[in-house]
Amino acid sequence: MPQPVAGGYISLEGSRRPSNGQAIYQSTTEPTGPTSMLESMKRVLGQVVGSTTNAASHDTDDLLNNTNGRQAIIISSSIHFRERDKSGKTLNNKMPSAPSAHTAEEARLLGTMPVDPLDDIELRSVQLQFPNARGSIIDACDQRRVTTDKGDIHVAIQGDTSKPAILTYHDLGLNYATSFAGFFNFPLMRGLLENFCVYHVTAPGQEEGAPTLPEDYIYPTMDELANQLQFVLSHFGLKSIIGFGIGAGANILARFALAHPDKVGAMCLINCVSTQSGWIEWGYQSFNARFLRTKGMTQGVIDYLMWHHFGRNPEERNHDLVQVYKQHFERGVNPTNLAMLINSYIHRNDLNIARTPTGTPGTETSASTLKMPIMNITGALSPHVDDTVTFNGRLDPTNSTWMKISDCAMVLEEQPAKLAEAFRLFLQGEGYEKSQ
Repeated sequence: MPQPVAGGYISLEGSRRPSNGQAIYQSTTEPTGPTSMLESMKRVLGQVVGSTTNAASHDTDDLLNNTNGRQAIIISSSIHFRERDKSGKTLNNKMPSAPSAHTAEEARLLGTMPVDPLDDIELRSVQLQFPNARGSIIDACDQRRVTTDKGDIHVAIQGDTSKPAILTYHDLGLNYATSFAGFFNFPLMRGLLENFCVYHVTAPGQEEGAPTLPEDYIYPTMDELANQLQFVLSHFGLKSIIGFGIGAGANILARFALAHPDKVGAMCLINCVSTQSGWIEWGYQSFNARFLRTKGMTQGVIDYLMWHHFGRNPEERNHDLVQVYKQHFERGVNPTNLAMLINSYIHRNDLNIARTPTGTPGTETSASTLKMPIMNITGALSPHVDDTVTFNGRLDPTNSTWMKISDCAMVLEEQPAKLAEAFRLFLQGEGYEKSQ
């Protein structure tokens, strides 16, 4: 019979250590040293399935001690064994199926046990998606040369010629491909092309890889460039068009609409200028034209073109987009031909339109304003915002809409989704497109 000691402790039977508190504490607590995996499994198993009877615990210990070198895998409340070879590799590569339902304590137990890697998972619901094509539209267009009274011009046709016609015109330093490739490859615009045919007009000498125009060639004025569109309509047998222009191209389309209002059903004009050039613009562009003729594409000309299209601080915008247009200005533009177009643009005259009806005192010299529906668009960061506001003040408010798109200057490239949606709704409102 064990003898009591001071403090109420008794010495344990079989203990050969001195009967002091430290010895009793060490013999009645769990060992703190490293234990084997098998011992850990036995203790955990005892907490889960060994709470029934002492006999069950003894059976479990005997079962774990007589596995003959096989590793026990605990699934729910049962034990499964896996045969391993001499190197310790599992012979059966299939993992036992987990139970359909188990308690939270069993789930914690399963999470602590070592398991083999899962079988390969077949991704049945994952589909490979390719990015939308945004590259050049040259391959998708039928290239034509149209003869006019001021020489031949390049026209690219995209779509079914039996459908209603959209006629586009580009800005300074660009051509139909660099101006409209990304926009007309946008998914919403590709769907729109199912109901329309697009005629991309390029100003003389501005197409990709164009030869230098002869020195004695007299470049057409802005009014003569607009008059060339009459030859395009006659060549393709078009009775009416929807105009889509940007910058200098928007000004040309506006002049054509004033001269031939019955041949233009509607227009979408981006960064359109309706007045003649100011002194600052005239001075900068005069120097640019001179440098283009004598020195080619200089850094000063590139900087001005970047400002013309992207506004201030283009380096803070989309880096890839800015680099694409810089490289185009450096390598893809004929400097002499561009100088001729710039010279015609800075010598443009006023459109001479007014919102006030003809006959009002003080407006006898003003022609009536544009009669067709017009969507007047600019970017919030564009340097031409004030010009579009002036143009909007000279249009009939009953058939014109002014829109400023945020966070962009080059609307077609930086905000194609917003512009495409606005253009689609504009055409639907005018009855040109079927509802989708």
